[in-house]
Amino acid sequence: MIDKQVRSIAEAVQGIRDGAVLLVGGFGTSGRPEALVRGVLELGVRDLTIVANNATAGNDSVAELMQAGRVRKVMCSFPRGLQGHTIFEELYRAGRIELELVPQGTLAERLRAGAAGIGGFFTRTAAGTALAAGKETRTIRGQEYVLEEPIVGDVALIKARQGDRWGNLVYHRGARINNPVMAGAAPLCIAQVGEVVPLGNLDPEHIVTPAVFVDRLVEVSA
Repeated sequence: MIDKQVRSIAEAVQGIRDGAVLLVGGFGTSGRPEALVRGVLELGVRDLTIVANNATAGNDSVAELMQAGRVRKVMCSFPRGLQGHTIFEELYRAGRIELELVPQGTLAERLRAGAAGIGGFFTRTAAGTALAAGKETRTIRGQEYVLEEPIVGDVALIKARQGDRWGNLVYHRGARINNPVMAGAAPLCIAQVGEVVPLGNLDPEHIVTPAVFVDRLVEVSA
């Protein structure tokens, strides 16, 4: 019998190691797997690379990881907080954390490429800017394009509204940003869900992330 549900956050994040690349889903606070990220904090691992849309959303779980000195590098589209000054800015200015700035569409496509096994893609985004420094460029139909490589993490931490014991997931509105594509871009996908429902309760037409992409899920009540 396939049953991917685990009993606790601690069990869900078990096995994440120092130096891991963590894909953290969501957009700002929408769809961010706060409980899982705090579980990583309690696990005590360090030297982490965080791949996320936002470096932090203020006083959130990723900020707590940074405050504890556990994060070595952030790859994101929005390094500044939604509510002004953040711990990330303090650490970055002090030279205590690395940043790879990735335009939002490019971030999504690099993750999709990682999930699909695509070796890279050319995009006009960032051509002729500092973000293209050191990257291969090519002139295509008279315009400059930049080669972007796929992003593949060690672990994807994602959040969904509902799931079943097989790992099929449905999302709520903005939580669909980054979470589904990240599920396929890491060999270990851990899902935080608001409710685990019996098999057959999820409308197949509403399932966004099929069970094949999910390794563990844990129920976290809102």
